[in-house]
Amino acid sequence: MHHSEIEADIRKLIAEGTVLPAHPLALDANRALDIRHQRALTRYYLDAGAGGLAVGVHTTQFAIRDVGLYRPVLELAAETAASWTKRPVAMVAGLAGPTQQAIEEAQTAHDIGYHAGLLSLAAMKSASEDEIIAHCEAVAREIPLVGFYLQPAVGGVILSADFWRRFASIDNVIAIKIAPFNRYRTLDVLRGVAAAGALDRVALYTGNDDHILLDLMLPFDLRDNGVTTRAYFKGGLLGHWSVWTASAMKQFERCKAARGKDSVPADLLALDARVTDCNSAFFDVANNFHGCIAGCHEILRRQGLMQGLWCLDHAEGLSPGQMAEIDRVCREHADLSDDAFVKANLQKWLA
Repeated sequence: MHHSEIEADIRKLIAEGTVLPAHPLALDANRALDIRHQRALTRYYLDAGAGGLAVGVHTTQFAIRDVGLYRPVLELAAETAASWTKRPVAMVAGLAGPTQQAIEEAQTAHDIGYHAGLLSLAAMKSASEDEIIAHCEAVAREIPLVGFYLQPAVGGVILSADFWRRFASIDNVIAIKIAPFNRYRTLDVLRGVAAAGALDRVALYTGNDDHILLDLMLPFDLRDNGVTTRAYFKGGLLGHWSVWTASAMKQFERCKAARGKDSVPADLLALDARVTDCNSAFFDVANNFHGCIAGCHEILRRQGLMQGLWCLDHAEGLSPGQMAEIDRVCREHADLSDDAFVKANLQKWLA
């Protein structure tokens, strides 16, 4: 599937930028798929205003592949979205593993009706950049790609600006999720896309959960032979946006409105630090992100959108002290939650 085959309204949505929550996995006490709450999560994100969903990604737990849940989880999200809303919804499937596995997952996602694949390179740690580019080109022949610069703390591979130039030159790349949690590496991606002359074709999405709002507001001036090109992040594809999503939508719209202005309100700039403080608890920064998935589950559990914190990997859960940190940020930043919105709609989503 080539990106030219994506419906025009979906292609426009992705290109202009939107909110793409990374969809968690709802499990029951037996660690089996909890279909009722999984469907409720999808409905929640759509009613919160998200422009699409990223399913089968890190936040969905890569281990779904080991227990035969990859196709069922993708199908459930696609079917729920199609039956819940008539507006355009961009569906992005997580793709992982070595080349043959990633190709097969891309074919599965395409067959289900997903528009693009978010390609994790975590399985390519020992490969050269030439080998990784060949891997990406092979997968791109199956489905339009969203690149993924994943932070090394959770399995990402460090890549050069030249890698991102070559990646952005692949015709079927439509976006890149930039999530190294590192300013220098973030700039490497922007420089690479600019050097490829692909800024008009490849939409930049922040995955830097440690600087979400600043990424969405900040102009990036990229210099080449004395010529300046100004670039912006268009949207976000974030695990952090799997919680308090209705509030995130309002923040996203404020950031979009601030782009290109001569001045940005100081309180909006300050809000970046407050969101980062929340993320530090949800993503378990104190313990090198060990509890990042369970931390998001805890917020959703408190709201009734999940039954518990269970992960497929029994070793995954909240770290010592993480619950106290979540309590703290929920108390100090209560105005950033969307608890009232969830409470008013929960029974409808669970029906």
